[in-house]
Amino acid sequence: MSNLKKTKPTPNPTAAYPSGPIRERILNAAFSLFAESGFSTTSMLDIVTRARVSKRDLYALFQNKHAVLAACIHERTGRMRRPLDTAAPVPQTRDALAKLLVDFGVSILKTVCQPEVLTVFRLAIAESDRAPEIARTLHHSGREANLKTLAALLTKAQERRLVANDDPAALATRYFALLWGDLLLSLLMRVRKAPTEREIQTRARAATETLLPSSSIHGLASNSHPSVSG
Repeated sequence: MSNLKKTKPTPNPTAAYPSGPIRERILNAAFSLFAESGFSTTSMLDIVTRARVSKRDLYALFQNKHAVLAACIHERTGRMRRPLDTAAPVPQTRDALAKLLVDFGVSILKTVCQPEVLTVFRLAIAESDRAPEIARTLHHSGREANLKTLAALLTKAQERRLVANDDPAALATRYFALLWGDLLLSLLMRVRKAPTEREIQTRARAATETLLPSSSIHGLASNSHPSVSG
């Protein structure tokens, strides 16, 4: 697959990275270089130069460049997750559940549509042939984690007869399919701009309506995010 960009980066030894743990400095430097110039164009020397560390420091932590990329993606997928807090009480009414689901959808869309997160996806896709484990890390830690947590919430909601008694995993998949549509693909291909606040709200309400068609969703405003864990 083609790189994000073909231009060889110009080493910038004076780049102002905050002083901190060596691992953090390496990952910050590496991710910025991968985003600027593509994975294959960036060398380990570029990384140590930008991070202001020694090669010994770098290789003590990472065996090769794919290991660096995997660590970059793993750390950022943790920030991307917006799982609902399954330990929190299930809403008592369909309208309260609808608000929670709308807020959840808004939070996910706003997070994943950020430029840095889209860069994570592009890097994982670009290297999926040579390092499929990187794409699997992104899938398991991001999309799959959110699917499982939403399915767990819907299972509890079914016990209160708030949603249809269908397979919770299928309901969660339907929610995300309507939430995203072809938005993520279009953003990754750079054929459209990021969604507006209004579009994000509309998508989140439409996804919620597929689970709770009779709730008062259209009047909901998402001014807060759902509880999240780790």
